[in-house]
Amino acid sequence: MTVGLEQYIAVSAALFAIGFFGVLRRKNTLVIYMCLELMLNACNLGLIAFSRFHGGMSGSVFVFFTITVAAAEVAVGLAIIVALFRKRQTVQVPELNALKN
Repeated sequence: MTVGLEQYIAVSAALFAIGFFGVLRRKNTLVIYMCLELMLNACNLGLIAFSRFHGGMSGSVFVFFTITVAAAEVAVGLAIIVALFRKRQTVQVPELNALKN
């Protein structure tokens, strides 16, 4: 039994959809951030699947650099969330909508 390209793309699309609807429905900035990362990893899975089934390494190399940039993004994003929490004492999006204070 082999796993085909269609199954990889279906899993990638499902993960992306879960992340997308998580971003739309959640109110906590940490959960929204995790859903954005899930969407990024779904795209990486699709790139790896296409790279594997087309026999090239370009998709794998691109995913390697994407994951490297995502690691830096996580550090910056979490620092911003921590700074917001220290300033406002909350991480709920509806309470963070004002630019004052």
